[in-house]
Amino acid sequence: MTQANVTIQPKGLIVSCQALEHEPLHGGDTMAKMAVAAKSVGAVAIRTNGVNDIRRIREAVDLPIIGLIKRDMPGSAVFITPTVDEVTAIVEAGAGIVAMDVTDREGRLDTVRELIDCAHRLGAAVMADVSTFEEGVAAEKLGADYVGTTLSGYTPYSPQQEEPDFELVRKLKAALQVPVVAEGRIWTPQQAAEALEAGADVVVVGSAITRPQLIAERFAKAVAAAAGKEEKQ
Repeated sequence: MTQANVTIQPKGLIVSCQALEHEPLHGGDTMAKMAVAAKSVGAVAIRTNGVNDIRRIREAVDLPIIGLIKRDMPGSAVFITPTVDEVTAIVEAGAGIVAMDVTDREGRLDTVRELIDCAHRLGAAVMADVSTFEEGVAAEKLGADYVGTTLSGYTPYSPQQEEPDFELVRKLKAALQVPVVAEGRIWTPQQAAEALEAGADVVVVGSAITRPQLIAERFAKAVAAAAGKEEKQ
């Protein structure tokens, strides 16, 4: 069950509207405009990073918001909502769902229950970002309301691959009672559809929609590769 009556329409698209400080679209109301665009074509929720963007998006659209705060911690690989301080800030900014790292790194599974309990006390639901099947099972037991495949490939012990981790989606869907969220390396509409076919309750797409420098990079590499082939002919 989710908290505060926050529910995400099943079998829908969640658009991740994020821009880090070093990226071209960071700042201002750009991510809020991205959220408006996403809603206009049927997105069922928005995932976003940082207090400022959560607030602006909350003002711009009435969709559920999955909020997170990316924070570098010295000596730690955990950066998605690492502490209770971030959980509190996310909820106060207006997000109804808090996304957090629930991986088996640095004793995280031993400490994350405090963060999950904090979010629930504040009336928010929790999306656990995991990288493996075992972490997904643990996240549900710890009280997470959603389990996402977000971090598959971002831990050294999870599959390192170019394609989305559809196998993880399948395994989690077969084992969990909470909704499974497919996220990570989904670059095409076909892959988004395949994620649903694999059993995902909802699908998150970010970079392929809202990070133009990465979209342009893929085109630039393809064009450069094609140009290189022509030169060799």
